[in-house]
Amino acid sequence: MTSSDRLPVPPLSVAGFDRAGDERAVAGLVDDLRADPRTRVLVIWGDRAPLSAPGALEWSSAADAPAAAEWALLGRSADGAALLIAVVAADAPEPAPAPAGWAALRTVGGDLAADEASALVTAVALGRWLIDAPFCPECGTRTDLGDAGWSRRCPHCARQHFPRTDPAVIVAVTSAADPDLLLLGSNALWGADRYSCFAGFVEAGESLEAAVVREVGEESGVAVGDVRYRGSQAWPYPRSLMLGFHATAIDDGAAQADGEEIVAVRWFTRDEIGAALDGRSDITLPGAASIARRLIADWWGGVA
Repeated sequence: MTSSDRLPVPPLSVAGFDRAGDERAVAGLVDDLRADPRTRVLVIWGDRAPLSAPGALEWSSAADAPAAAEWALLGRSADGAALLIAVVAADAPEPAPAPAGWAALRTVGGDLAADEASALVTAVALGRWLIDAPFCPECGTRTDLGDAGWSRRCPHCARQHFPRTDPAVIVAVTSAADPDLLLLGSNALWGADRYSCFAGFVEAGESLEAAVVREVGEESGVAVGDVRYRGSQAWPYPRSLMLGFHATAIDDGAAQADGEEIVAVRWFTRDEIGAALDGRSDITLPGAASIARRLIADWWGGVA
């Protein structure tokens, strides 16, 4: 078995439930499922979901969910029950008390079981589109929902619109000279002791591999080679698909922050990364829900 074969998938990447795409075209499906007592509903408040206990989502009946929410079919559970989402805006009042509180995807996603993590990342991604994109981008007319919440159709110009996903690369950079060194950067929006992988959106007409080289070069000054794909993960902040890579620096000494988006870059030893992963360091690494942490942890564990 090679190290690539043993590489764990990112925490939000498992296909944990049936999306029931073949059901979406059924007219009136969401209304019918809302009337079915077997249906389970996940209420989404911005990017937050209710918890029944730490690390477990709170599912409710349709009758207990906010009627004024935006509704959509999420899919089917393993036992065949319909899964719906009821979405309210982040600035709306708290929809209802939650037994263990409301938690954001980025905070709790890495602690959930695979099926619930998959459901939550899908719910947040679809829910944000439902709330943020009610109008036709072509003519400005308010659109009508279709396909059980997965499409919008403009009644004026007849254009059909779907949730948008923007590809972005995220890269952990290893040393050209020492396999026990990893290059990370600190973003201008973060605290001084928080470090992560280098990331950025793929530009029009650009391949993923070219985006890796460009983004790492722009943010850290380092040219890279040996670009290796490691997995992907939806990250609806606001609508990204993060495509994870490892790459190797060509010249370690060229590392220098761009001074705008990235204010510091630093080569970390394997021991320093291990201490940060265990919480034994002043350095803060990405949270457990992030593919960035998976890239870092897999490098530290020798499976990158």
